[in-house]
Amino acid sequence: MDALIDPVTRGDPESPLRWTCKSTRLLANELNRQGYEIGPTRVRFLLHELEYSLQSNQKTGEGEDHPDRNNQFLSINDHGKRFLYAGLPVISVDTKKKENLGHFSNQGREYRPQGQPLETNMHDFPDEELGKAIPYGVYDIGRNEGWVNVGINHDTAQFAANSIRRWWTRMGSDRFPNATQ
Repeated sequence: MDALIDPVTRGDPESPLRWTCKSTRLLANELNRQGYEIGPTRVRFLLHELEYSLQSNQKTGEGEDHPDRNNQFLSINDHGKRFLYAGLPVISVDTKKKENLGHFSNQGREYRPQGQPLETNMHDFPDEELGKAIPYGVYDIGRNEGWVNVGINHDTAQFAANSIRRWWTRMGSDRFPNATQ
């Protein structure tokens, strides 16, 4: 079984922690094809004996930094400080987690009358008619206020620009009536 896992084993080979992307069912099927009589439960036991464990992915790699990345952030920070000191708007803009629209289950629990759970879809396949909600946040750093614009089409540069425009129309222009930058 170790030979089946080895080509797809992830992790540092010197580390005591190893894992595979193959399911116990797939491993059992392959072992059965090779003439062994084994089921997924026994495979799970053997994996434990081989010091494998169930684990989720962990995001750690960011890729290479641009050589001027730090200087870019220092410049943005300096501009932001000057704008804040001058009473001008400084905003941070980013897209938030997209959510399927419809009756989908979410992690967690909430209080409801006993025996009356909220009924949701069995599967989390996106509803093509309803689409996804795409929240785009605009945060006013100096005033510690936020604005969220929610769209359903695409997460595009045009949507980002429209989110900033809507923030300016609905909030920013009232709070910064003399701003030209």
